[in-house]
Amino acid sequence: MGYQADLALRGGVAFLPGLGLQQADVLITDGKISGISAPNGGDAQESIDVTGLTILPGAIDAHIHLGHGMDIARPREPGDAKSETGAAAIGGVTTIISYVMSPDPYSAVFDELCKITQAGARVDFSFHFVIATEEQLAELPALIKRGAPSAKLFMNIRGDEGQRLGLPGTDDGFLFRLLEVLAANEGLLCPHPENIEVARVLRERVLAADPDGKGGLATWNATRPPFVEADALSRATYFARITGTPVHAVHTSSGEALNAALRQRAGGSEVSIETCLHYLTHDTTSAIGFIGKVNPPLRAPADREALWAAIARGDIDTIATDHIHRPIACKDGGIWKAQPGFPGLDAFLPALLTYGYDQRGLPLEKLIPLVSENPARRMGLNNKGTLCPGADADIAVVDLNADWVVGKENLGTGAGYSIYEGERMSARVVHSLSRGCFALRDGTLQSDAVGQGRFVARKLG
Repeated sequence: MGYQADLALRGGVAFLPGLGLQQADVLITDGKISGISAPNGGDAQESIDVTGLTILPGAIDAHIHLGHGMDIARPREPGDAKSETGAAAIGGVTTIISYVMSPDPYSAVFDELCKITQAGARVDFSFHFVIATEEQLAELPALIKRGAPSAKLFMNIRGDEGQRLGLPGTDDGFLFRLLEVLAANEGLLCPHPENIEVARVLRERVLAADPDGKGGLATWNATRPPFVEADALSRATYFARITGTPVHAVHTSSGEALNAALRQRAGGSEVSIETCLHYLTHDTTSAIGFIGKVNPPLRAPADREALWAAIARGDIDTIATDHIHRPIACKDGGIWKAQPGFPGLDAFLPALLTYGYDQRGLPLEKLIPLVSENPARRMGLNNKGTLCPGADADIAVVDLNADWVVGKENLGTGAGYSIYEGERMSARVVHSLSRGCFALRDGTLQSDAVGQGRFVARKLG
């Protein structure tokens, strides 16, 4: 090849765009993939033997919440990013996009957010900003120019519903104007879709019928059932068709919401569909109980099957985690008092490949683009998501024939727990590389990776 690469991954089977699994070596120079060669091709200063392993593009988790302690609004110190990007590396995730929430304008803290996160980050990162005020709506064009073109609206925050998160209420008029601003500035809406007015009515009825929360996850599902999600998603994607705005349907949890998105897509709305790992692996019958409280809720087994069927058909575009690293104490008090959400980064590729590839027999060609190429394209991560020359050397090297049990000792998250604890996995991440640097090597987090992560400015289209 006429040059010497910095690093070569040799002896493995690589997942290559358009080709699938191929026996090939991956060469890395200056943080980029500099070549894909036949086995033992090309010169490199260092070679790593990955015989028997599968070389995948590093996963991109476009839906997480970097917080601090019980606060999920934003990272407050480098340690927040250090632990959670450690969890990412364990899960084969080499780029994260975190939601940032505040009632205050973001422009004044943009640089601080980047600095704090970068100081602890082992992998690359970007941000989505939650838009909830007139000041934030006014600054949105500037945020898009700075590389944050995707904005979130909590459609369930009406009246005083947002007090728990420190956010004011909005309405459909605000949603419509937000869509207009995004359309005019090449932005993307990520709506949290729930009709909270109906959910309030249902909650009172369910609470009266089950005041002690004995029904667990089924009780929580009944307070905000699939039609509540489907209604809000239908409105957001229909309004988006009127304004000409692309929509990313985040954490699609049910067959009903999935069908709502597909109907709007068929009608001309530009909508991509995201589901989350936990909706594919858990449901209302799962033994985890109130630890599995999340919004939207874990659904009935039929909804889980509907999502897997949609993946097999190619109707779902991306998979994420909606990772939240509040400590387990946030779950105190049973189903009614527990805080929603839980961590998921540590288990991302292992659980996806165990449940999807091993147990269901879905080919990697169906699964891997949903966590690499597709989120990269949708979110404007233009140098990431594939193993091809010129792309960032973001790589997950995975053992698809592993046999291990998830335990607290396997976790990186500061939350200190996982909904997958005690589960046997058939896939394990051996190495994670972010721009050619090992964040995880031989299953061990690398201390010199802390601070290597960089903010990635994104541009859509």
